[in-house]
Amino acid sequence: MESTESTRQKKVAKLIQKEVAGIFLRKGNEYAPGKMISITKVRVSPDLSYAKIYISIFPSANYSDILYTVQNHAHKIRFDLGHKVRSQLRIVPEIAFFIDDSLDYIEKIDKLLKS
Repeated sequence: MESTESTRQKKVAKLIQKEVAGIFLRKGNEYAPGKMISITKVRVSPDLSYAKIYISIFPSANYSDILYTVQNHAHKIRFDLGHKVRSQLRIVPEIAFFIDDSLDYIEKIDKLLKS
């Protein structure tokens, strides 16, 4: 299965993933006190103007509240991202956050297989 993403999209996605992960490392407690937020995947639109950022929250209890908080602070996170990548990117993409529930899915399948 060939990926349709260009090399540029992949490079920008990797850059965004690295920098947003750093932002959550430094300011994660503002958005999710006592939780760990990790960036599992970033998908960038072909024109590089929009990025979907998939996050995983541990422990995953009440993750929807945390996702809501992170989404409400997306403009602030994008602003911080802009300061980090301004020398590498001409425009900072609009960002949107989504829950990556693949770990929960794997755990559920594992439990079903064991029962």
